[in-house]
Amino acid sequence: MRLDQVEVRQIRLPLKAPFETSFARTTTKEFVLVSVSADGVTGHGECIADADPFYLPETNATVLHVLRDFLVPMTFALDIAHPRQVRPALARVRGHEMAKAALEMAVWELVARREGVPLYRLLGGRGGEVEAGVSVGLKADDAAVVAHVAAEVEAGYRRIKVKIKPGRDRGLVAAIRQSFPRVPLMVDANSAYTLATAERLRALDGFSLTMIEQPLAWDDLVDHATLQRHLRTPICLDESIVSPESARRALEIKACRVVNIKVGRVGGFTGAIGVHDVCRAQGVPVWCGGMLESGIGRLANVHLQTLPGFTLPGDTSASGRVYEEDLVDPPVVVSPEGTIGVPEGPGIGHEILWPRVERATTYREAWRRP
Repeated sequence: MRLDQVEVRQIRLPLKAPFETSFARTTTKEFVLVSVSADGVTGHGECIADADPFYLPETNATVLHVLRDFLVPMTFALDIAHPRQVRPALARVRGHEMAKAALEMAVWELVARREGVPLYRLLGGRGGEVEAGVSVGLKADDAAVVAHVAAEVEAGYRRIKVKIKPGRDRGLVAAIRQSFPRVPLMVDANSAYTLATAERLRALDGFSLTMIEQPLAWDDLVDHATLQRHLRTPICLDESIVSPESARRALEIKACRVVNIKVGRVGGFTGAIGVHDVCRAQGVPVWCGGMLESGIGRLANVHLQTLPGFTLPGDTSASGRVYEEDLVDPPVVVSPEGTIGVPEGPGIGHEILWPRVERATTYREAWRRP
C-alpha cells in the first residue's frame, strides 16, 4: 500500500470549563488532525501537541512544519505492508514524536478501516470494556477541588487524579482524603518540583496515593531514581518516557514503579506497544494518559487500553465532560460502573462528524504523492 494523499487540519475546540495544571490554564484545545488516504480509504490521527511548548517542546506550528517538509515526503516513498513499518522509516528525523505519532496513528486507522476491523484487533488487544479514570485540574481553592472530585466519584470514575504544585499539595490531598478516604487517588505534578523541594512530596506518603506522576523535570530519569528511593509512594513517569528505550532505562535505574503511556508522546502506536511490552516484561503496570483529546483521539486511547498490560484506569473520560460538542457520534460515554465500551466498528469505530470538524477547522492543507 502506498499513500495517495495526506491532509492536515488545525482544529480549535472550546472547553466546557478551564483546565489548570502546574504550568498552564487551558480554555481552548487547539490541535492538528492528520488524515491519510490510499485506495479510496482514509484513516485519521489526532496530534496531542498544543499551541504552546509547555508540556513538551513540540507545538502545532512545529508539527505542521515537520510533517510538510520531512515526514510526509518520507512516508509517500514507503510501500506499507503493515503500519509497524512507519516508525522505523521516520527514525532519521530526531525527536518530533508528536508529529510522527499523528501520521503513524492515521496509517494504523487507515489499515483497520481497509480491513474492516476495529483498531484494537490490529493492535493486538481485545474487545469489551476499559476502566475509566479522570483528571481534575487545579481550582481557586481546595474546597472547589473537593467538590469537583465528589462529582466525579458520583459519576462512577474508578480512579481520581488531581493536579498539584508547590503550595497546593499536602493540604489539598488531606482535604480530599478527609472526604474520600478510600477512593483510588493519585496526584500529578507536571514537573513542578525539584529534589530541593522533595520534602513536600514525602509528606504525601501518609495518604495512600496510588502514585505521584512526574514530580521532577520533564527530561529527567536520574533524579527521579533518587527521589523514588526516599518515597513509599510509587513514582509514575510521563514526560520522561518518549520511547521503549527510555522506558527500559527508567526501569533499569528504578526511576519509577508505574508508567503513563501517551501514544503521541512515544511516536505512535508502535512506540506505545513497545513501551507496554518493556513494562509488562518487568511486571510494571501501565495506564493511558490523556491530553484533552477530542473523540477521535479519545477513541484511539480506548483501543490502546485493551492491551493486557494496561491494568490501571486511564485518563479517558467521557466526551461530554470536556466538550459541549465532540467530533464523533456516538460520543464517548462512561457507564455508571466507570467503564467505556470498546467500539466494534472499523477503525476507531465511531462516525466522525465532518460538519462539526469543518466548523472547528482554522487551517487546512493537503499534499498528494508525486
